[in-house]
Amino acid sequence: MIIIKAVVFINVFALVLSLIIIFLDQIISNYGTCTLTINNDKEIVGKGGKTLLRILFENKYFIPSACGGKGTCGYCRVRVLDEGIPISPSETLVFTKKELRDHFHLACQIKVKKDLHLIIPAEYLEIQEYAGEISKSDSATTDIKKIRIKLDSPESISYKPGQYVQIKVKSEEGLDFRAYSMASDPLDQGEIELNVKLIPDGLGSGYLHGLKPGDGVEFSGPYGDFYLRTDSTRKIICVAGGVGLAPLKSIIAWWKNNQNDRTCELYYGSRSIKDLYDHDLFESIAKENPTFTYVPALSMEDPSWTGEKGFIHHVLDRVLKEGEKSEAYLCGPPIMIDAVTEVLLKHGVPKGKIYYDKF
Repeated sequence: MIIIKAVVFINVFALVLSLIIIFLDQIISNYGTCTLTINNDKEIVGKGGKTLLRILFENKYFIPSACGGKGTCGYCRVRVLDEGIPISPSETLVFTKKELRDHFHLACQIKVKKDLHLIIPAEYLEIQEYAGEISKSDSATTDIKKIRIKLDSPESISYKPGQYVQIKVKSEEGLDFRAYSMASDPLDQGEIELNVKLIPDGLGSGYLHGLKPGDGVEFSGPYGDFYLRTDSTRKIICVAGGVGLAPLKSIIAWWKNNQNDRTCELYYGSRSIKDLYDHDLFESIAKENPTFTYVPALSMEDPSWTGEKGFIHHVLDRVLKEGEKSEAYLCGPPIMIDAVTEVLLKHGVPKGKIYYDKF
């Protein structure tokens, strides 16, 4: 009986303590309404205590944020002119000392506690909001879906091959955004394709994998400095790992229809045959276009596989020629990007001609 009473007391005490903490947190973090002045021109208001990124999103200022506000992608760069804004550990990794002195911050790392004065790049202010519906959702592998979205309002989108959009997703905090590269041909402006890998407990991937044809979806875009330099005549080297193939599909689609006199090579690393998607598509492009080379590689042993084996940077090191006359587009996990970059530099690809998108 004494033990039961003790357990009840502890539970009641814990509940009361939790309520007190929640109450105090509401009082302490209640900063009221804060005004944000943007580019000395426009003013918006938001509830204090939220991140700067969230307040901007809620007011339809769509700042790039590929990592969903975790401070890892470094895309949501703005200048906050006010003094006394703390610098987060993430920001010390993203910005140079000069940029920090010039008041650069990541919008996701700032909790708004007072009125702020911001400088936002003009191109961010041109990003649009779109509404559409799922026209197709097919499994590409056991955990990757190819999802097509037909645009309703506006009815078309213009973007550069390699760029991405941010899908609007409902979360516990309200609305959230998750970034996905467009895998479609930019000439098909009425519809986009996303290649989405299902991540355990992933907010965005779980949402998109659950949608069916006819379901509505909203997104903003286009975003990103990772895109094909169409004014170049250099050989194009594309290197992808897993679902990092998505933006490179868009790049190759544009190349095939507009610039296929320019040499293009795709190196695609996958774990196994079942993870190797759109394999037939790229084999077909290679047969039809003598200027296109497709080099897939598996990192896991498979007796039935007769192609390249090993990690994709090792394969690239063995196969790549004429690096100094090339430019490269890389998409995949950071460890892959870093390893591939070393190989490219070794083979003479200029550092300034290596473009990448880490995820």
